[in-house]
Amino acid sequence: MKQSRQENLIYLAVWGLLFAAPLLSLYVRTVNDPNIEFDWSEVFFAWRLFAVYLLLFLIHNFLLAPLLVHGGKRVVYYASVAAMLMAFTLYQCNQRPERRNHRRPPMERVNNHQPSFAEPHAESPTAFDGERPPLPDDGHLMKGKRPRNRDHKAGPRPPFVGERDILTIVVLVLMFGANLGIKFYYRSRDDQKRLAELEHENLEQQLEYLRYQINPHFFMNTLNNIHALVDIDPEQAKDTILELSKMMRFVLYEGNKKDVPISREFDFIRHYVALMQLRYTEKVKITLDMPQESPDRQIPPLILITFIENAFKHGISYQRESFIDINVAVEGEKLKFKCSNSKADQANEEKGGVGLDNVRKRLNLLYDNNYTLDINDTPDIYHVELVIPLKS
Repeated sequence: MKQSRQENLIYLAVWGLLFAAPLLSLYVRTVNDPNIEFDWSEVFFAWRLFAVYLLLFLIHNFLLAPLLVHGGKRVVYYASVAAMLMAFTLYQCNQRPERRNHRRPPMERVNNHQPSFAEPHAESPTAFDGERPPLPDDGHLMKGKRPRNRDHKAGPRPPFVGERDILTIVVLVLMFGANLGIKFYYRSRDDQKRLAELEHENLEQQLEYLRYQINPHFFMNTLNNIHALVDIDPEQAKDTILELSKMMRFVLYEGNKKDVPISREFDFIRHYVALMQLRYTEKVKITLDMPQESPDRQIPPLILITFIENAFKHGISYQRESFIDINVAVEGEKLKFKCSNSKADQANEEKGGVGLDNVRKRLNLLYDNNYTLDINDTPDIYHVELVIPLKS
């Protein structure tokens, strides 16, 4: 998988600053102290050390880290890193300055007479060491035996891995860890971006499915109304067909769009309510309050019609008086929709419908939590209030 451009720019900036640090440090010292000359050998020495780290970083960044971040090969990655650290440790130990292993000259053999330590002999090794020779064992002196020769080292053998080596290894491990952290960050960011794209595609598919559910439901209700008008008033039925053609044009050409002008949605609601009023008698009181002039804003198509259909389905009674009140207002950057209806003894089941579950899903997909839907269902009245933001 290719690295992102931002990730490479981060690495370039960090290593650029690191290699520029010796130059800046030496320059500042020469400016502050005139006795110091600008010596490129110091800079080259520091760059030689940084070059080793850079080489190991490039190997880790392009070869080893992708095994863990993108391939999930933990065993191979950790084994490779352990081998690299071991090789780096051997390199560090071989490159450090050698420490000489000084030995003291062997002591002279001691005769049966006790030597005088007040004035060391000129040929004695103590004359070169400046140290007092070790005393012979008293038991050997008592028995008249000579002490055994002993070799004394000047100091302990230097350890294979020193403090400097441990520090450089720790720095290398931290560098690998920072490299992994950056890679995991960009991997997570890319995964979230791909997930958002998939969710967006899924959102569009769900919205298309929900819109296709609304279209046949609406046409079924409208055709039922026209069927009833054919027997009651044929001329009025012809006018209704013209109204239906306008509504079909809106549904076919505007219904599949993501957003439509708010004026088009208002016209569609007016045609629908006018078409529904033709079917009912004066016992049904239907009021529609909408602004005659609408702002230049947009909303998702057919987002309000489900509530209006639901009101006609559950709010009309042929036995007693009933009502439907629809109020639509634009306040600032928000649209406020209110719909109240009486509750019939038995709902008009012939109208069917996809119901409120459909519109709730659409609202959640379109606005997430940036909308308000309040439903008050009492024994006699059903009231809905919806507030959604408008798009410019």
